[in-house]
Amino acid sequence: MILFLSIVSAVVYGQDNYQLSTHVLNIAAGGNGEGVKVELFKLDPKSNNWTKVDEKTTDARGRITDFLANQRGGNKGVYKLVFHTKSYFEKNRTKTFYPFIEVAFEITDDAHYHVPITLSPYGFSTYKGS
Repeated sequence: MILFLSIVSAVVYGQDNYQLSTHVLNIAAGGNGEGVKVELFKLDPKSNNWTKVDEKTTDARGRITDFLANQRGGNKGVYKLVFHTKSYFEKNRTKTFYPFIEVAFEITDDAHYHVPITLSPYGFSTYKGS
């Protein structure tokens, strides 16, 4: 049974092929943050410049499960996710204080990283998920 659940989890969340996922939870509305544009950037340690790696939109469950395809040696480095929250809240006829949210983090190995945010029009929080 445990093996079955592990396989289902890997398939559902894309953890078997991708190293990074995210999830937007709208705690003000009590639901998922569907339709949030999220950009992924990587920091070049030599130039100290950010390079855009990918851009996706959260699904009906508020998730993006397929950032950073797994590769040999992993995707080590400093990254940031930029959540475009203003357009999300405008679609829901809600004013927000934050037009976007940047979350920087470091990938240090080849493990799966889950970087979710909880969101409201006037606040947000993030944590290292599993």
